[in-house]
Amino acid sequence: MIRGSLVAIVTPMRDDGAVDFAALDRLLDFHLQAGTHGIVAVGTTGEASTLDVDEHVSVIAHVVRAVSGRLPVIAGTGANATSEAIALSRAAGEAGASACLVVTPYYNKPTQEGLFQHFSAIARSVDLPVILYNVPSRTACDMLPETVARLAKVPGIAGIKEATGNLDRARAIRASCGPDFALYGGDDATGVALGLLGAQGVISVTANVAPRAMREAWEAIFAGDGEGARRIDAALAGLHQALFVESNPIPVKWALHAMGLIGPSLRLPLTPLSDQKRAAVRDALQQAGIKL
Repeated sequence: MIRGSLVAIVTPMRDDGAVDFAALDRLLDFHLQAGTHGIVAVGTTGEASTLDVDEHVSVIAHVVRAVSGRLPVIAGTGANATSEAIALSRAAGEAGASACLVVTPYYNKPTQEGLFQHFSAIARSVDLPVILYNVPSRTACDMLPETVARLAKVPGIAGIKEATGNLDRARAIRASCGPDFALYGGDDATGVALGLLGAQGVISVTANVAPRAMREAWEAIFAGDGEGARRIDAALAGLHQALFVESNPIPVKWALHAMGLIGPSLRLPLTPLSDQKRAAVRDALQQAGIKL
């Protein structure tokens, strides 16, 4: 079971809009040196929605080759068409990913039965462990705990990234699905609290800029040091908030650029962080002890 601080890594881009694989290698080295527990490639933070299929698969394959077995790689492979999600998940498996992270279908708003059928079809079609991903603030589609409980019984479905930030919902999922079904936080502000409730890890935006601290917080959780985990998390609380002052990944890509790790580019319709929001992100980075 994959555990700990799992970075939802950004996809660096050059000024011409192409994927910047050299910058991606710098980020991966940064995480290897910091002890990040795992990489989540081409998720929401990785701008999956603006990469074409070839780019999507190329980034996954590049990350797998670059980490060369030193870290597990979870590949974002969700789509609002079941056939496309299956194709991306199969490609991730062929590239050597450790698991796939599959977001609920966006825009078409399936029923709970539709969600059950969608994820069951993916699990039947791929050899990789499937991690469900529920983020209704992004998708306008909310997978309810009772549907998660049904899916937890489907062979091949290994866990869920629950990104509502609702701890009561997380408790319900844990109670109905049991300890062998992995629960990952998808909301940095509540990630440590979720870990103290028994979650296996967090898929983190904050870990892009503070990987060592995030790793230390989760190692404290696993060591039974709740006080230590809370202390580390308190020092990161400003970052957890500031990295969402505009739509993710706008603030975190600006932060990584300010740290000298990547260029400033995103793909339309996302645009660079507005001038009036930069001070908040800069202050949060400095408060967390991150040098610019």
